[in-house]
Amino acid sequence: FFYAVHILVSALIIFDDVQTTLTFTGDLGRKNMPILRDPYQVKETDSLITESTYGNRLHDRAVETEEELAEIIRESVRRKGKMIIPAFSVGRTQALVYSLHSLCLEEKIPKLPMFVDSPLSVNVTEIFRRHPECYDEEIMEMLHSEGDPFGFGKLKYVRNVEESVALNHVDYPCVIISASGMCEAGRILHHLKNSITDKRNTVLIVGYQAQGTLGRRLVEKEKIVRIFGEKYKRRCRIEVLNGYSAHADKRELGEYIGKMNITKNIFCVHGEENATKEFAESLRKSNNCGVHVPNLGDSFELH
Repeated sequence: FFYAVHILVSALIIFDDVQTTLTFTGDLGRKNMPILRDPYQVKETDSLITESTYGNRLHDRAVETEEELAEIIRESVRRKGKMIIPAFSVGRTQALVYSLHSLCLEEKIPKLPMFVDSPLSVNVTEIFRRHPECYDEEIMEMLHSEGDPFGFGKLKYVRNVEESVALNHVDYPCVIISASGMCEAGRILHHLKNSITDKRNTVLIVGYQAQGTLGRRLVEKEKIVRIFGEKYKRRCRIEVLNGYSAHADKRELGEYIGKMNITKNIFCVHGEENATKEFAESLRKSNNCGVHVPNLGDSFELH
């Protein structure tokens, strides 16, 4: 098991039975991202199973993404609205909090109340605090100079239901980060229900949204959406930032695999059909081994 970086202590796996080696990336993280160290670079393997979630897309760089976040917040304040951010509890919430902390220190955003409204996110953040051995140099510098990188003056973590409900009635500029990240369950649904019809408000999408989810419908800017079975007319602004993705994109996956000596097979999995097929085609052009996109039920014999 080796460090894959997608989330805290996520792993990639190398199987070695003497006759052959097989590496499985799992969800492969990104280099030069805030908080966590870079993924472990595998140097050689006979066969590779690789994810392809963003096999046909490119992310913005982390610095560019943070600048975009700052501008979206400033615009939200100018509109005197709330910013609602659906975020995965593991990894994405902590990355956002870290960015907000940095932007506040650099005085790039106005001073306004910020809330993390998710008991799971609160618990996961505590786990992040307990494992500084996983941090990169940048966050270690903040830890030594500013103390807790996941806590600052304007940020409040919300656990109990009463405080969460009270946020639905807030009528001043603020930032609310809540789960679930794809808007399918959890407290985020209450925040969306109470905010989506107000044109002053902004919903910021910062993660992958699977087909068929409410989050995907928001990304596609549908005018009418269902929440708790009821129809709501969307008047709020929708913004999307893909730079916070914890999955390596097409370029990053290609660069990672390009540094490996793969002698026999590459299997592309874990992606929507178009992404997987396009990524496999790009690998065929740059690798001499066999590149496969397995169908459900396919089997392969490795030697």
